[in-house]
Amino acid sequence: MDSLTLSLEAVTPIFLMMLLGYVLKGIHFVDEKVFDAINKLVFKVFLPVLLFNNIYKTKSAEGFGIAADLFGFTTVCVLCVFALGLLAVYFITKDNAKRGVILQGFFRTNFAILGVPLVSYICGDNTTGLSSLMVALVVPLFNVLGVISLELFKGGNIHFKKILKGIVTNPLIIGCVAGMVFLLFKIELPQVLEKTVSDIAHVSSPLALVVLGAGFTFTSIKGYVKENVIILLARLVVLPAIILSIAAYLGFHGEAFACLLVTFGGPIAVSSFSMAQQMGGDKTLAGQLVVLTSAFCILTLFVWIFVFGSFGII
Repeated sequence: MDSLTLSLEAVTPIFLMMLLGYVLKGIHFVDEKVFDAINKLVFKVFLPVLLFNNIYKTKSAEGFGIAADLFGFTTVCVLCVFALGLLAVYFITKDNAKRGVILQGFFRTNFAILGVPLVSYICGDNTTGLSSLMVALVVPLFNVLGVISLELFKGGNIHFKKILKGIVTNPLIIGCVAGMVFLLFKIELPQVLEKTVSDIAHVSSPLALVVLGAGFTFTSIKGYVKENVIILLARLVVLPAIILSIAAYLGFHGEAFACLLVTFGGPIAVSSFSMAQQMGGDKTLAGQLVVLTSAFCILTLFVWIFVFGSFGII
């Protein structure tokens, strides 16, 4: 029951905020053009500030050595999933706008928003800040691969200069890099500015979720059944089963294992929707994947927490 409560408390607020956006759009309180403008603002300003703030506030660059094994394992697994996903999308669909979104769906999790709170729920008083450090390590990796995923299928041709430019100019990556610079060089923001950044960061996730909910339509699900089923099974069942089993065999446990559970068993990142909309991906599919993985992960996270918890791994 504790595991179920844990999962519900971590994921239910996401749904309530998306539901708010869906209702606001449904009653025509705010029109679509306004939501599109807000989404652009979220992608270019609010989410980058959120990522910067999460990394900046880890305050523990010295902890990189402690997290080396965890980050090394995570990096290898993410790159392997990316490579397998890149191969798989050519068999799943011929639509390039869908391919980039599907590829993101395989590897990109919502660790920036859910990582710290969900790991804290799982581990309770035993947390050491490792999940905060993982934000600084994993989120930039996700965003770089996210840009590559969408740029690869723009126009059907691979343009390495465009991919590089997309990475360098992507607001989410800029936010991550800025946070890393401040963390590694121990640069302190003035208190007033730090509070301003923190306040903006607190607005970012709810605003992004409201916009996502506003863009969701039930009628469009019929056109994406195959893609949704494949990603749901891969993202929430198959990949966690394989990767978490390997992690357990290698000796990861406690907070480190909880970080891996969220990384490979959590819902798809909300920012993948914003990025898809701004970079020419199929925003409808991207939004559906975020909503559906967030819904079903309540059940799957409960199962994974129960299974590995019963063996004393978490």
